[in-house]
Amino acid sequence: MKNSMSDTSFYVESDEEDAEKEMHNDRNHSDYSIDSNENHPQRKPSSYSMQWPQSYRQSIDLYGSVPSPSIGFLGAPSLSTLGSSFISTSLIRRQHTAEKLPPIRKPLLQPEADEQQRQSSHGLLPPLISRKSSIQKDASKVSHEIEFAGQCTFGQAVLNGINALCGVGILSIPYAVKEGGWVGIGMLLLFAVFSFYTGLLLRYCLDSEPGLETYPDIGQAAFGTTGRVAISIILYSELYACCVEYIILESDNLSSLFPDAHLSLGGMQLNSPTLFAIIATLAILPTVWLRDLRILSYISAGGVIASIVVVLCLFWVGILDNVAIPSHRSTFNLATFPVAMGLYGYCYSGHAVFPNLYTAMANRNQFPAVLLTCFAICTTMYVGVAVMGYLMFGDATLSQYILNMPQSLVFTKIAVWTTVVNPFTKYALSMAPVALCMEELIPSNDSKFYVYSILIRTALVLSTFLVGLSIPFFGLVMSLIGSLFTMFVSLIIPCACFLSIWRGKISRVQVSFCIIVMTVGIAASAIGTYSAISAIIDNLRG
Repeated sequence: MKNSMSDTSFYVESDEEDAEKEMHNDRNHSDYSIDSNENHPQRKPSSYSMQWPQSYRQSIDLYGSVPSPSIGFLGAPSLSTLGSSFISTSLIRRQHTAEKLPPIRKPLLQPEADEQQRQSSHGLLPPLISRKSSIQKDASKVSHEIEFAGQCTFGQAVLNGINALCGVGILSIPYAVKEGGWVGIGMLLLFAVFSFYTGLLLRYCLDSEPGLETYPDIGQAAFGTTGRVAISIILYSELYACCVEYIILESDNLSSLFPDAHLSLGGMQLNSPTLFAIIATLAILPTVWLRDLRILSYISAGGVIASIVVVLCLFWVGILDNVAIPSHRSTFNLATFPVAMGLYGYCYSGHAVFPNLYTAMANRNQFPAVLLTCFAICTTMYVGVAVMGYLMFGDATLSQYILNMPQSLVFTKIAVWTTVVNPFTKYALSMAPVALCMEELIPSNDSKFYVYSILIRTALVLSTFLVGLSIPFFGLVMSLIGSLFTMFVSLIIPCACFLSIWRGKISRVQVSFCIIVMTVGIAASAIGTYSAISAIIDNLRG
């Protein structure tokens, strides 16, 4: 994942700056090994935070975090001034900083007065980053265990990671098995291993030099401004496509609850899916207009709970209610296996959040353990749902397994309504980063900024409605997203950035493994994208 630096920064005492300089100098004089357990000191702000998109950090913090303020859940700290994130703590800021609430406008270029103020100050930090007011003078003792950048505990980080990884993709896992056969589960496990590895690579990329905080920062460090812009566009496109999926999801599930609903409007007949797509869009639109998403971020924390609920409902219906549809089950389906690859890839699309998660942790040495825990839990859930769902419904499995569950059962209704409610909060949080990056292009002194902002957000929502209405194929659209975007975000780009940033400093084994991951990612992306688009075209013609 900023705003005018004069409004979003705070100043560090001169002795703190001296301490940071000592630590940075010691780091430059020491030989750094990629496999070393030594940790970098807190990174000082750099030109990275001044490049488009400046709003990425802030917006992705909102999108990928599970807020837990004053109720003591897993020992969470209080919310920052923007709320909705573990990234900073208001307690530390009130005691040690004079940070101002960032304005809505985010100019791309800073005025000269701001530049002079930055040069005259001892140091400053971008918003949503907190630090201790006292910095250790002895650089040799600095490690990730010193709580520089964040106060996110191990438990909070795990929840954030699961919230980012385990979303609506879990609904289509049995459908992926249907498309690829039982052998396809092996592809799911392969993607899990590769995605875990590339998540670790992002950490090493962040540690390569001071100032790197987000995924676009990594792209800029690896490939310059072109890399930053290209990676940002891919990340935002993935978020936009997810919003399209939410519209299709709402339409499918509400129409399954009320199949006979229809409306005659000006001589035009609106069937149930179309009617509910319109209703869902109108209901979601006001949430996208919100500037402060704290409330939605609180509710969206239920995304983890929602995933668990729909999984438990499946097992309840399959085991206790003994519901099963006699159907053929395949070991391997070559023709539709590429579609399954895209669906499996979509399940591990949390890499946009991982850099934010890493920089938010109080003990960054725990990041590999956090990733391992998140991937282990999510993969266990995916495999369990894949096996149970395909055993129950076989080749009759629909793109969302809850649509296969008998509508008369109580636990089916619980699963469907849980699925219906969740996107109403997730949509706004997913669309906010896209809207904010576009609003950065509006001149900060434009008197019609707020009007343009509303128009941009409204146009984005309406466009997702039109796209969702044009290609209402939940599973195929998910496969296309997984193949076209997630393969790049989760597999290809992390390896490419790692090789570029650390070229000449890593072993041949590491280079070889990165090349293998990139090759698999590129092949899966090309084949999966072609197959998904072909299947969508065939369905539109049919």
